[in-house]
Amino acid sequence: MKKLTLLSEVLQYNQKFTEEKLYESFSTTKFPDKKMVIFTCMDTRLIELLHKAMNLKNGDAKVVKNAGAILTHPFGSIMRSLLVAVYQLQADEVCVIGHHDCGMSALNSQQMIEDMKERGITQETLDTVIHSGIDLDQWLQGFDSVEESVTHSVEMIRNHPLMVKDVPIHGLVIDPETGKLDLVIDGYEHTK
Repeated sequence: MKKLTLLSEVLQYNQKFTEEKLYESFSTTKFPDKKMVIFTCMDTRLIELLHKAMNLKNGDAKVVKNAGAILTHPFGSIMRSLLVAVYQLQADEVCVIGHHDCGMSALNSQQMIEDMKERGITQETLDTVIHSGIDLDQWLQGFDSVEESVTHSVEMIRNHPLMVKDVPIHGLVIDPETGKLDLVIDGYEHTK
């Protein structure tokens, strides 16, 4: 008997999902109904909680995620996704949403490098990455304050040379236990 893997479990459920047309209740378009794009953390606690806490349903907003909702490069994939949402997918507002108790607040780059080595990444590979110009300590760095991190991401987006100035860029922090949202930056105060 073949062992049931996570992938086979997903595919088995998906077959039932499509055969029974359960997807019909999620039908929408590629354009966000509330004309919003959210940049948030990939934390598992936020998958449904964030949407419920913001009264969002499928199709209401574009959602872009990474570890910590940290915008690290002005011309990386996160910023490109936000620009696509604004210029091509009719998003008129951006919400950067961090959360309390984020794993990125406790990230220790040296520990992560040690974890990489324990799982088979060689020092030679690490040296190659370092010699290519990547500062692993900085690249793997987390943050001390979620509010400061959200503010940093909001400022990078707002001040991006390709971001239109009349799009409000809001900053919020969510409690991953209760869903309470705390306002860090009201983007309406900064639009021109």
